[in-house]
Amino acid sequence: MDRATGAWVNGLIGVVIFAGSLPATRVAVAAFDPLFLTSARATIAAALGGLLLLVLQQRRPTRNHLAPLAIVALGCVLGFPLLTALALQHVSSAHSIVFIGLLPICTALFGVLRGGERPRAAFWAFSLAGSACVVGFAASGAMPATSGGNVIQGDLLMLAAIIVCGMGYAEGARLSRRLGGWQVISWALVLSLPVMLPMALWTLPSTFDHVTAPAWWGFAYVSVFSMLIGFIFWYRGLAVGGIAGVGQLQLLQPFFGLALAALLLHETVSAMMMIVTLCAVGCVAGAKKFAA
Repeated sequence: MDRATGAWVNGLIGVVIFAGSLPATRVAVAAFDPLFLTSARATIAAALGGLLLLVLQQRRPTRNHLAPLAIVALGCVLGFPLLTALALQHVSSAHSIVFIGLLPICTALFGVLRGGERPRAAFWAFSLAGSACVVGFAASGAMPATSGGNVIQGDLLMLAAIIVCGMGYAEGARLSRRLGGWQVISWALVLSLPVMLPMALWTLPSTFDHVTAPAWWGFAYVSVFSMLIGFIFWYRGLAVGGIAGVGQLQLLQPFFGLALAALLLHETVSAMMMIVTLCAVGCVAGAKKFAA
């Protein structure tokens, strides 16, 4: 496998892992306070990431690395998890897919602003077409809209989550070229620990008797896979294959989420979902060709 193909494979693995994040968060936030869920998942992931850094004797980041690491922590460790947890109190995980469709182009824009990438015009055409395809499908009423909360508030929170996530993805990918992918997310988690650990202790529930088994599974998934393992593959893919190009794989994330819902929750996957998925795959292929 050549280097470019390996980058896209790593990116695809990261997207598959992230596809389970919103459904897992939706299940977990039904039993846990959003602040506790956000801080506790970051604390657990920071302990795992810190252990990896210690055992593998990784060099410490320099002073020049601290600001980019802080941006990664703000966007990926605090911002996206907290904002999505708050949003999912108002809208369903299916409704949130509308906004995941905007994440690829948001990541590409930050890749241009922060990573210095300059994709060709055809890339932007495929990127916009793919985003429109996913958002149009999700907004068409083909999926359930809400969970009975304040839809406008949920939508605004999701929009903010997408912006900070795209920023964190692009900044982390840029830094991964110097520190390595798993090292970036691990150091960002460790850097956030002085904030996240006290917050987790402050918001710690008085009892866990009300927490169901699915909520525990959701909590475990977002703590280990969404917060750490997914980033190991994702940042490696972005760093090697390009932020704007590999970032287009996120167009497939909603459909992987739907597939997981069908497999694990026995939800129906319609023929239209399959058609739109194929259109998104075509846009990803086109974006890949013209990314450089």
